[in-house]
Amino acid sequence: MGKDVIVALDFDSKEKTLGFLDQFEEEKPFVKIGMELYYAEGPAIVREIKARGHKIFLDLKLHDIPNTVKKAMAVLSGLDVDMTNLHAAGTSAMMKAAVEGLTRPDGTRPLLIAVTQLTSTDQAALTNELLIEQAMPFVVMKYAENAARSGLDGVVCSPLEAGTVHAACGKSFLTVTPGVRFADGEAGDQKRVMTPAQAREIGSDYIVVGRPITQAPDPVAAYRRCVREFVDGKGEAV
Repeated sequence: MGKDVIVALDFDSKEKTLGFLDQFEEEKPFVKIGMELYYAEGPAIVREIKARGHKIFLDLKLHDIPNTVKKAMAVLSGLDVDMTNLHAAGTSAMMKAAVEGLTRPDGTRPLLIAVTQLTSTDQAALTNELLIEQAMPFVVMKYAENAARSGLDGVVCSPLEAGTVHAACGKSFLTVTPGVRFADGEAGDQKRVMTPAQAREIGSDYIVVGRPITQAPDPVAAYRRCVREFVDGKGEAV
């Protein structure tokens, strides 16, 4: 499976979102629709962006009892997205139920990935607030293994953990990694970050990039830089 850059559409309206996408006359980037946009515009925005020819990662991070998640995934499967996700912390029973709900009568389904730990969570928060005493890399690996055993296709993780996840779950188990910033950019509220070139080098399959592209003076140029560094391997892993 080839690598790709997923652009996070972190906007609060249809107008802002489509205005952003209108700048891309040659490319049709793979895009992520998260909670902000989905809650503002609902499933109609998913259908409209899909009709424009974009692949879609619907990032709603479901986390509830297994039966509720199964039913919710059955609804999401009708939106024709390419990827969606849930929290691995919801247990293996929930993840297995999600796969069942997401699978259509013809046996097809979008890619389903699990969030291990958010990239805004550091070791101090993991220990002192979530009361998980194990080291972050170990926690991420165990959550990833649970997801793999539950039939999921991969995990969302920091690029710092992509190599560990592949070592534990196999090369075909996808790593979708946010927390990516250009070497000359700001980290913002992300605690565990890498550049696109570093993420490529360590083995990430997809990188999710928001503000470095959406808030760039020239978003198209920023997107192309990401593709050049991550997909084409023409950036320096500094």
